[in-house]
Amino acid sequence: MIEVKNVVKQYKTIKAVNDVTFSVKKGEIFGFLGPNGAGKSTIIKMLTANLTPTSGSVNVAGLNIVKDRSKLHNLIGVIPEIQNLYERMSARENLNLFARLYNTDLTKVDTLLKRFELFERADDKIKNFSFGMKQRILIARGLLANPEIIFMDEPTKGLDPHTARYIREIIKEENKKGATIFLTTHYMEEAEYLSDRIAIIDKGKIVALDTPQNLKMKQNEIKVYLKTSKNNNKFEVISLDNESDRNILKTWLDANEVLSINSNKETLEDVFIRLTGRKLV
Repeated sequence: MIEVKNVVKQYKTIKAVNDVTFSVKKGEIFGFLGPNGAGKSTIIKMLTANLTPTSGSVNVAGLNIVKDRSKLHNLIGVIPEIQNLYERMSARENLNLFARLYNTDLTKVDTLLKRFELFERADDKIKNFSFGMKQRILIARGLLANPEIIFMDEPTKGLDPHTARYIREIIKEENKKGATIFLTTHYMEEAEYLSDRIAIIDKGKIVALDTPQNLKMKQNEIKVYLKTSKNNNKFEVISLDNESDRNILKTWLDANEVLSINSNKETLEDVFIRLTGRKLV
């Protein structure tokens, strides 16, 4: 559904995207992760035909984003990071406006308002809605045209746990209906829970691309935490990937000095930090 080949985006002396290649399969939830300034937003703008690559090619739903720009918008839904709703209009008026732009049956508006549990507030102005209610309207708007591909940029950012979980289940439901989801998020647990595959971008380049489990397996450094009779009840950290550490552990075990031992498994966040050298902000 998405084909990105050798894409470069140059801004004067800054190369925001540097020879990026990846593809997204039909019906896949594809997580796209990276630190701030890594190139995520630039990629999304190109995928949604809001930005033209300096070089390389981008095809979405079989359409070239440069040559077939006008045809693409009826096939994709976009949930932006910023809540760009019309605050002085009601929830229903916001959705009706976009339903007309998409040539969508207006009955879909009430269906979505009910699905997102906002039907009782449909005629209230958006400016009186909470942040979480606005986010639900934003996502409902992105689903109006039954898009084949849904781009979601930080869909649960700033939401309370209940609303965030509700949105994640909506994402799962849309995917089960056949939609391909392109997801950016700063929440590692969310990325791992939702994504079939994950790409990590850093400094304009893809530094890893695989399933969440395979990413953790490939990058995993196996460590054990142990206490010995000689370390004053403090935990020692031993890397089983390090030969010197393994020898130390063997010495302690042979001398019956180990009082307790526990292993750990790296998280997706550990993998992210290992690859990019920094946490998400």
